Amino acid sequence: MIRDIIDINDFTILLEAANSEEPSVDSCFFEEPIIAVAFYGAGNVDLTVKYGDNQKKFNYTKGLTLSFYADKNVEFVHSVSASKPLECIVIATTLHNIDKLPNQEGELFGEMLNQLVFPTDHYVEGPGFFMTHEMQQIVDQVFHSKYEGKAKMMFFRSQMTLLLAHFFGQLSAMSEETIPGEEREKLQLAREILAKNLETPPSLSELSKQIGLNTFKLKKEFKELFGVPVFKYLQNERLNTAHDIIRKKKMTIQEAAWHVGYDSLSSFSNAFAKKFGFRPSEIKG
Repeated sequence: MIRDIIDINDFTILLEAANSEEPSVDSCFFEEPIIAVAFYGAGNVDLTVKYGDNQKKFNYTKGLTLSFYADKNVEFVHSVSASKPLECIVIATTLHNIDKLPNQEGELFGEMLNQLVFPTDHYVEGPGFFMTHEMQQIVDQVFHSKYEGKAKMMFFRSQMTLLLAHFFGQLSAMSEETIPGEEREKLQLAREILAKNLETPPSLSELSKQIGLNTFKLKKEFKELFGVPVFKYLQNERLNTAHDIIRKKKMTIQEAAWHVGYDSLSSFSNAFAKKFGFRPSEIKG
């Protein structure tokens, strides 16, 4: 279990990572009332939020962004296992710091997260969505950064600002969304189906039937919602998964390529190099 707490200006950054062969539980509280945005990385850990007699479960967290208000009576419980590791970044600030935030950030919180700035319970859930590809890349880079010392702090500061900018940018775009809520749920389901079937993914027509949305709408609205076409998303998921497997030395390069659906090692290596800028053999664990 890795837990780092970093203070940057009036924000507190919490980085958590855990990977366990045996099922385990990671529990977290906050000592004072906070407003926060959580970004979940490559793992697909289960999350349960407990407050009083209430609880809220999240069973698919990979790529999830979740905003919330929480006081000291709220417990965040992550259920970690070998197939569901934890990678989470939490950017938090206290209520009394909202007005002190620089660059009009406090105004953004007040305008777009009003229900969190004026909470009505111990835990209040704000807007949430699955991250864009650009946001996922930032989260991945933060967890796999090689920087140390002052350079690491400069890197973190820039990446946290960028994550928040993307978050509020997406919130603004969502307020102008033209995709009906029911269709958004179907597209989220399509995303989950692809993520769970990297080795043998369904065709576009098969995926359309599974989610109950015609192929034209699937292609058009998937790109509109997630920022990339269906099979570009699939390729990104394959390569991100392979990168994680190789970095953690769980499989050989050939095995990792097969695991995410590549029959040709050269095709896998070329696609990997195009995405990450280096070949699989150059990964250092």
